[in-house]
Amino acid sequence: MSEEEDIVLSELDDEELVQQMHDDLYDGLAEEIIEGTNILLERGWESYKVLTEALVEGMRIVGVDFRDGILFVPEVLMSANAMKAGMAILKPLLAESGAPQMGKMIIGTVKGDIHDIGKNLVGMMMEGAGFEVVDLGINNAVESYLEAIDEHNPNILGMSALLTTTMPYMKVVIDTMIEKGIRDDFVVLVGGAPLNEAFADSVGADAYCRDAAVAVETAKSLVAKLA
Repeated sequence: MSEEEDIVLSELDDEELVQQMHDDLYDGLAEEIIEGTNILLERGWESYKVLTEALVEGMRIVGVDFRDGILFVPEVLMSANAMKAGMAILKPLLAESGAPQMGKMIIGTVKGDIHDIGKNLVGMMMEGAGFEVVDLGINNAVESYLEAIDEHNPNILGMSALLTTTMPYMKVVIDTMIEKGIRDDFVVLVGGAPLNEAFADSVGADAYCRDAAVAVETAKSLVAKLA
């Protein structure tokens, strides 16, 4: 491990530094990600380039290994928190530069359900992929989803449930969107341990996402089709 401890980020060239940031994200090292992000900005990198090449690409690698069972939830949460530390520096700069967003997602756990670990992980991974995420928290009635849609005008609505008793509420939300004539304006993604693709189809969702990595991949492909 002594070699690792001797790495001085500022002495690496750009390519080596980006590779090191991928490793540091993988290991959930927030302070190193902050330092690396600042070094690249000082070297004249555009904020969007830092985001895509250093952070989003690093989280893509984390997502692949999470999907494949090499990394687990606690490790991915550490990576996502390191990503957030870098994003805190980049967000104001990205807003100033008018950098393109992948899209915007509203996500929340449905009415009657207070589980949020999976939802939080999806939100973090989506931010890590360059999406703007509005997290409504837990126990959301149809009204809170509709108000958030009005206020934030997202591309994607994500709903989560961990209880079999709260799963049917997803259909209430989607049916209400159909009644209001707005269902086809949004990608609707659903997730949670007891769900499956057949359930997603039965309630009229666009896709079931079994984990956060799949949610990111699905969101990217479906939003591309919306455009």
